[in-house]
Amino acid sequence: MGNPVNERWIGAPELRAELPTTNQLIPKTFVIGKPFPVCMMNPTQTAFKKIAQWLLLLLLIGGCADRSFQRASLPALETPAEFAERGTSISPNRWWSAFGDANLDFQVDSGLCNNYSVLAAAQRVRAARAVTRREASDFWPDIDGILGLGFNGGPNENSESYSLGLDINYPVDLWGEIESRVEAQRLRANATCWDYHAGALALSAEITSVWFSLIEAHAQAELLEEQIKTNETGLKLQEERFGLGFVRSADVLRQRQLLESTLEQAVVIESQINVLEHQLAVLLGRVPQGASFEPGTAFPELPPLPATGLPSELLLRRPDIQRNYNALAAADRDLASAISRQYPRLNLSASLQNLSENPGDLLKNWFVSLGGQLIAPLFDGGQRKAEVERTNAVKYALFHEYAQSVLLAYQEVEDSLVQEKFQIQRIEHLEEQVKLAGQASDQLREQYLIGDAQYLDVLNAITGQQRLQRQLLNAQLDLRLIRVSLYLALAGNLDPTCVPPGFTSSEIMPLELELEDFEVEESNTENVSNNTQDKLESANESLSADENLGEGGGLTIGSDEPNYDGGIEKPPMSKSKDSILDRLRGTADDE
Repeated sequence: MGNPVNERWIGAPELRAELPTTNQLIPKTFVIGKPFPVCMMNPTQTAFKKIAQWLLLLLLIGGCADRSFQRASLPALETPAEFAERGTSISPNRWWSAFGDANLDFQVDSGLCNNYSVLAAAQRVRAARAVTRREASDFWPDIDGILGLGFNGGPNENSESYSLGLDINYPVDLWGEIESRVEAQRLRANATCWDYHAGALALSAEITSVWFSLIEAHAQAELLEEQIKTNETGLKLQEERFGLGFVRSADVLRQRQLLESTLEQAVVIESQINVLEHQLAVLLGRVPQGASFEPGTAFPELPPLPATGLPSELLLRRPDIQRNYNALAAADRDLASAISRQYPRLNLSASLQNLSENPGDLLKNWFVSLGGQLIAPLFDGGQRKAEVERTNAVKYALFHEYAQSVLLAYQEVEDSLVQEKFQIQRIEHLEEQVKLAGQASDQLREQYLIGDAQYLDVLNAITGQQRLQRQLLNAQLDLRLIRVSLYLALAGNLDPTCVPPGFTSSEIMPLELELEDFEVEESNTENVSNNTQDKLESANESLSADENLGEGGGLTIGSDEPNYDGGIEKPPMSKSKDSILDRLRGTADDE
């Protein structure tokens, strides 16, 4: 074999026994798989040659993995051509500012910064993004430092051993399993971010609704105060007329009953004001005790009807739909990851160590070890196949939740538009009723004074007039609450200036993820503008399967025929994008 002085050897101890034992003859030892001697060959080349042999063998064995699973296409989602009504006003992201109430603007801004539920949702965004970074760490090798000290004692001479080195492990992402898992978590983090936006917008709507309810309650209290004074005056007149013998005692009793009824309504309104103030204080992150607000008694003018846009555009604005969409795309990436786990996986390892019985010699003798494991699943009792079926079922469940949220979004916009239209007509009729009731009350009072009418008729007219006045105030409140519901149904991005303390706008804004894998077909989109259709296609691209699933592999919403062929050459390695969530006020499910 020749003189091995200038050669490096890879071999077992029995092979090395034939050689001189000086360190100069065997400067380094490489151990890869079963020891074997190599002469006049680069040890790194030899190592990779062996790895390639094992890789080829286990790839052939890995061909037994189940490839029969087929990812069928999802059903089509019908998109209506347009909404029943169309406004002209462009509502801002800070939609509540459209009412022109500076005090309301201050309350909403305060709530977005101090409400504990919103702050908790913002922290969940941080946590979800931290999980994404944790999952992405699998793209890098794990490097650990080793420092060891051992002591051996017994009947013979005691000895000590010292070790120093590095240990490196790296899982090679052959089939994109890690990439799919990271993309799934990134989409879930985006869904959590949209969930924060949905919660923040819902909070702004709740604060606005409570604020308008406070205005209405104070206006009702002011109206009741006037009605109490009117009824007290009427009671005095009736008592005086009773003393003169002009009226019966029953008329006095009916007037007292009317006064007590008005006083009872005032008590109810006073209680309502206190409850609303407590509710608003909690929404603003304050203790309810001693809470007091002065909203005034005049409603702000109703802004012009906002532009509803096209129904297809609504899917891009609604944070709850954005949340559901991201959750669905994440489930698709989970399915890709589950398919990838049916294939062989490659783990590389390396270590650099120094062993010595003397601390002074610790850095003299270094040992390098390189290794690789290609692990192919042969039999697992159907565990991996069951996981593929589970993730596929979860994906379809999330699709149905997404589809339901889309339908509900359309319904909420249409409901608000219809309700506002007819509420305006109702208010017009109520105003006319109040006017006529006032005229009838005045005429009956005059007729009663001259003896041409019964007091019961006068009393009924006064009672009806006062009831209609209160109903009119309540109808004005309902009209503004309907408009709040419309703004919330149309939704939109949260203003980036509305940032909770301790956060930056970038931390709470959804990521702009790039999608390359999606084709979505929407029915009835002929009237959608090219720009809007481009946005729809871009936003929906994240639901498709990766091109690497094989020819024809992919996920298409709106297709009637499966477009996935079961011959998997390589499991999916995907990229993904932002957008789409559960109902407003919903929570993100990390399924």
